[in-house]
Amino acid sequence: MDEHVIEGLGKARIVVRDGKVVEVGEPMISYCPIFDKHRGIKKFDREVIANNIEFRIKDFGMCTPDRVLTMKDFLSFGVSEIICTAIRQKKVDAAVMVCEGCGTLVVTDPDMVQGIGGRVSGLVSTTPIPALIEKVGAKNVLDPKTAKIDQAAGVKKAIAMGYKNIAVSIIDGTMAKQMRDIEKQHPGVNVYTFVVHVTAMPKEEARLVFEYADVATGCASKYIREEGTKKAVCKVGDSVPIFGVTPRGQALIEERIKFMGKPIVPKPNAPQPDKLI
Repeated sequence: MDEHVIEGLGKARIVVRDGKVVEVGEPMISYCPIFDKHRGIKKFDREVIANNIEFRIKDFGMCTPDRVLTMKDFLSFGVSEIICTAIRQKKVDAAVMVCEGCGTLVVTDPDMVQGIGGRVSGLVSTTPIPALIEKVGAKNVLDPKTAKIDQAAGVKKAIAMGYKNIAVSIIDGTMAKQMRDIEKQHPGVNVYTFVVHVTAMPKEEARLVFEYADVATGCASKYIREEGTKKAVCKVGDSVPIFGVTPRGQALIEERIKFMGKPIVPKPNAPQPDKLI
């Protein structure tokens, strides 16, 4: 039996076992403009969340051996889109990500970055799905036997594989500091930290994000948005902002803007999550 625990759709706790949704918790927020725009969801509740996860299982095989691992761009300025473009433009060599059935893994295919990161966020824990591990290559998975999630160990694995410019998705400021320490221990290596899944992040963690990370998504986080505004860092996106915290993080966002080939037009009245927490 495989089991995958996800936080999503308003940061509700969702459990999928053997391709079936077996548990759905209460969401922390009830509205997200991204899900409204792309899936027409006006309000999160447990039934809506279960239906969306079941749709993903049927549509692209989420949490199953049939998982489709590649995808073209989905959002204009999602984290996976920025990393995907950075790999295409050869600014980044590899990305350390998390995928259900694999855990932490090293990815160099930009379409796989998008297919993994653009489809599932907030993976809390997972167990091995051998067919998926075979698809991505067992040599690229941190621990094929357990599918554990450990982004610091994943970055160290990517360094050992010879990569010098590494993007990594993480979930808080403490991890961002840890990544910066790893970078300092390996001269000539650049570790680009992307902080995701930040809704309900504590204030101190948000402060650390803006001290140590390169890019952070705003999600429905009160404190990430406050820190981003206070520090006047680069921001793109109106409903769910992405913050370029460091000059090199801003440079990766600018690469994405150039790749898109169209100007950014601010939307001051863009819809927002129903509350920031």
